[in-house]
Amino acid sequence: MANRGRVILHVDMNSFYASVEQVYDPTLKGKPIAIAGNPKERRGIVITCSYEAREKGVYTTQRVSDALKVCPEIIIIPPHFERYRDASKKFYNLLTEYTPLVEPVSIDESYIDISSIEGNKHPMEIVHDIQNRIFNELQLPCSIGVAPNKFLAKMASDMKKPLGITIIRKRDVQEVLWPLEVIHMHGVGKKTADKLKDMNIHTIGDLAQAEKTMLQQKFGINGLRLLEKANGIDHRPVDPESIYDTKSVGNSTTLPYDVSNLAEIQDVLYTLAEKVSNRLKAKGLVGTTISIQIKYSDWKNQTNSRTIQNSTDEVSLIFEVAKDLMSDHWKEKPVRLLGITVGNVMDKTDSTEQLSIFNFEEYVKEEPILNLMNKLERQFGEGVIRRGVKGKRVGKYQANTSFSKDFLDDLK
Repeated sequence: MANRGRVILHVDMNSFYASVEQVYDPTLKGKPIAIAGNPKERRGIVITCSYEAREKGVYTTQRVSDALKVCPEIIIIPPHFERYRDASKKFYNLLTEYTPLVEPVSIDESYIDISSIEGNKHPMEIVHDIQNRIFNELQLPCSIGVAPNKFLAKMASDMKKPLGITIIRKRDVQEVLWPLEVIHMHGVGKKTADKLKDMNIHTIGDLAQAEKTMLQQKFGINGLRLLEKANGIDHRPVDPESIYDTKSVGNSTTLPYDVSNLAEIQDVLYTLAEKVSNRLKAKGLVGTTISIQIKYSDWKNQTNSRTIQNSTDEVSLIFEVAKDLMSDHWKEKPVRLLGITVGNVMDKTDSTEQLSIFNFEEYVKEEPILNLMNKLERQFGEGVIRRGVKGKRVGKYQANTSFSKDFLDDLK
């Protein structure tokens, strides 16, 4: 698939909050519902609404009182953000089963770069598989835009909702995008659209053919970016480091060949645990949920996780949990990809060690060792000292962090 050029998806959940509420309460399915800040306050604003409500004339940012006028039978529900965050996490985790190159844009949309996914599947098979799994496993509808870059993928995902899949190729830009009014272009708001109209630029096609120097004088560097996008050009990578709200830090590596030896697999896990630990420390984060990802030679994915009592960023603990998860859940089939993720992360300064009579003595013994290791690493560099690990560490595997721009560069 790498020879096909970039294949970027924009996955956009359809009417996300309302859809989550319908999953939580199936009796709401097929009914017009709206999520509003305070159902009892008729001056409240509609945050989002179901497609059944939209068909009746209800829309986002509409006053609740006006929504009730156009759709008296509408069901007003207060927001339940914990439900939405939980569904968003499941949605994001599902995407990362395919590749670590996932860039969350908001709670209900993400970019995903599937260009370098190995295997015999055609890109569109992967696209349909993603949409079907989100619908069947999470019971949530989504639309997916497929394109060679992020801008076109975003434009494509907006074109068919709900449950749409739209492809925009570079050669489609003139026919599909240029006739659209410039206000419909992603990245162009009302103020920018009004300024463009004052310059006699009314459509995306007008913008694509506008004078470069004129746009630069009016909008600066952003004018040049608008010009490029109107011509279907967007070089931005899918960047997991742009994650809007860091909830996890992970590393994965594709092995150069299928591996069936447990000791060799554990060597790779240790390398990954080191990378995750270093990344957490660099960000000042600690986490309580440790997960492993296994992709077998038949391209089937498996994820398993364990939540520990106290948050951590230490390589030894991350490795031990990952190793135990591998021993407990590995199907003894050849492995092609391994990954470790630490989730439920928080700022280290905000975490409080939950010491008990059962772990206090162990913690007291451990703390001087950890402090010494950290001091030596600061003085002589990372990796100068590490705990003993059974078996040799294999240096031929290059671990790639799912939040590393270096990994993205490798795919260019």
